Amino acid sequence: MPKPTKGARLGGGPAHERLILANLAASLFTHKSIKTTETKAKRLRPLAERLITFAKRGDLHARRRVLSVIGDKEVVHVLFTEIAPLVAEREGGYTRITKVGNRKGDNAPMAVIELVLEPVAKKAEPKKADAKKASKKAAPAEETPAEETEVVEEAPVEEAPEADASAEAGAESPEEGAAAEEAAEDAVVADEEKKSE
Repeated sequence: MPKPTKGARLGGGPAHERLILANLAASLFTHKSIKTTETKAKRLRPLAERLITFAKRGDLHARRRVLSVIGDKEVVHVLFTEIAPLVAEREGGYTRITKVGNRKGDNAPMAVIELVLEPVAKKAEPKKADAKKASKKAAPAEETPAEETEVVEEAPVEEAPEADASAEAGAESPEEGAAAEEAAEDAVVADEEKKSE
């Protein structure tokens, strides 16, 4: 006996279940958003995301794999030419499920599953990371040979105010600002000791 798929059973048998999911996926790619039961939406999500991943690859083999599931050439064409370029920068999470209450007739929980086609927002680096980068720049300068001491003297002096400014801008407490100032002073003292050797 074949092992049943994980999740709720949607139809009378596995073939009917595959057909239901294929038709839901075709409707999702055609209309970009569909309203269905929560159970069907949850079962559709992994299939739709896998098909979108194939569409992002864009080669002939991927197109044939998607055609074996959906079967409608027009829907597959829309998936490969319109949807795939819109989600090219996204690394997953191509669908969104929103619960919308219960159906009037049988009180079944309903949901809207839609494609996430908005451009990906790039994350800004936290300010504390900038202070760490400034201190890392000062650390390799200490290990330079004695021949380059003139260059080393100027670099920490110029970088120290930047480290202080970034520490003050990103510091949430006076203790963090004081720690950044001490680190900058330690770098200057270490450079002076290297110079005296």
